[in-house]
Amino acid sequence: MNSHHACIVQRDFTILLETAHPQSEKARELILPFAELIKSPPAFHTYKITPLTLWSAAALGYSADDILSRLESVSRWNVPASLTQEIRELIEKYGKLSLQADERSEDFRLVSEDTDLLGEILAHPSLTAYELSRLSDTELKVLGKYRGLLKQDLTRLGYPVMDLAGYKHGSPLSFQWRNPDSSLNNKPFELRDYQREAATAFEGKDGFGGSGILVLPCGAGKTIIGMAVMERLQTEVLILTSNTTSVRQWIREIEQKTTIPSASIGEYSGHSKAVKPVTVATYQIMTHRKSKESEFTHMKLFGERSWGLIIYDEVHLLPAPVFRATADIQATRRLGLTATLVREDGREEDVFSLIGPKRYELPWKELEQEGWIAEVNCNEVRVPMSDELKEAYMYAESRQKFRLAAENPAKINVVKRLLALHPKVPALIIGQYVGQLKAMAKELGVPLITGATSEQERSRLYIAFREKEITVLVVSKVANFAVDLPDAALAIEVSGSFGSRQEEAQRLGRILRPKEGDNRAYFYTLVSENSREQDFALKRQLFLIEQGYEYHVTGEKEVASG
Repeated sequence: MNSHHACIVQRDFTILLETAHPQSEKARELILPFAELIKSPPAFHTYKITPLTLWSAAALGYSADDILSRLESVSRWNVPASLTQEIRELIEKYGKLSLQADERSEDFRLVSEDTDLLGEILAHPSLTAYELSRLSDTELKVLGKYRGLLKQDLTRLGYPVMDLAGYKHGSPLSFQWRNPDSSLNNKPFELRDYQREAATAFEGKDGFGGSGILVLPCGAGKTIIGMAVMERLQTEVLILTSNTTSVRQWIREIEQKTTIPSASIGEYSGHSKAVKPVTVATYQIMTHRKSKESEFTHMKLFGERSWGLIIYDEVHLLPAPVFRATADIQATRRLGLTATLVREDGREEDVFSLIGPKRYELPWKELEQEGWIAEVNCNEVRVPMSDELKEAYMYAESRQKFRLAAENPAKINVVKRLLALHPKVPALIIGQYVGQLKAMAKELGVPLITGATSEQERSRLYIAFREKEITVLVVSKVANFAVDLPDAALAIEVSGSFGSRQEEAQRLGRILRPKEGDNRAYFYTLVSENSREQDFALKRQLFLIEQGYEYHVTGEKEVASG
């Protein structure tokens, strides 16, 4: 492997990547499968290796030797011996424990050649509730009802489990791709190479497939990949997604691209409760209950039919009660789809143990180079605060400081200049605070979509935008997820949820669909200069910087001279 000595690899599991180094981009690509970006000051970006990043890499097929040779290749000096040893030990843990079916009963066997490890697990005080018992030196008996919960706790304790206990097939559902496809002007529908690869990776080889996460950028066609898995399994499926708009997009795609009849597809949301062989539901409806003490009204949907597959769309948004339900349905195949595994609640380990490990990941920049998504120019524009606002800011409490900076009235003039800089480019103005957005929409004379906008009105405005009757839309955080506006090529973020990395990724995702002509899009995030908002912007941008996007920082005066 060629040398790309752009990194300082430290014994505390951190890697410093020198951004000015001529090989920094190549080095970043080499460490990305097993390290995550945690800080991004201009000169050196800090990456962290964790047990979970190593186990995820192991699940994708990387060995300890692969990872260490990559580290040696990028490191300016020798990789510390203690780090080398710890990485080997952590990688070895993946696959050391396997959960296997017991042919004679509904129970399972926890199997390991490491008899001492099984002894540790048996004696661990936090695992006594699972009623584990020895079957032999290399096997423990696991009661069927604990399959998911035990995996979850063992992962938290540093013992990842390879689940080889198999899956039920579920009720059969026979269908094919629709050929020709009505949505493609009667041309035949074909999977792209990477979509086929992702579906194959989920199936796995040697019996390891059937549960896991596929990580692809917004605009890569995650819905299509979900349908490709459905087509291979030919079984009834429950699809959970983030909102009603997304539910209807799934239904529309399935109707257009497969031979599944409309009568066999059900919407299960606040508007409709149809349970069919293919049922598409929202996370919100699954977590609905009458009071904090009540049962979750609709969680029974998991057992309504004999599902052979459950698809978790936008899996990074999976709410805690759905995790609990998922622990009970480990015999059903589970597919997670997401643009980012980043969770703001830190529950990535639970996604790993209950949905499954990462089975496939496609870097955003790789898809951009192939022309499947737009090339995006990312900019952070720093907007000064007026003297009056500075004074109010100075005396405000911490949380109020952020909001004052986010709602800086001077941002409206920057928005106007950016729209003038990109005339006729379909634009989304995205923000967090409804009052700020109402003022923007009124000042610009353009429509506004918030959580209070009816589903019917949202749909009308989205159609008008797609048909270019409207070229600018102001949208609240309802547009963070699963809004299909393929022509949007300019996004102006005027405020956001503190340091939310996943939100930044989703917002950039709104403009990633391929564009006619130069296939280029523009993303601007407006932050108040010398404020807490500027600090949070650095955190928000981490995931996208990790994916190879570079933010150009400019002052609002430079926008004026555009």
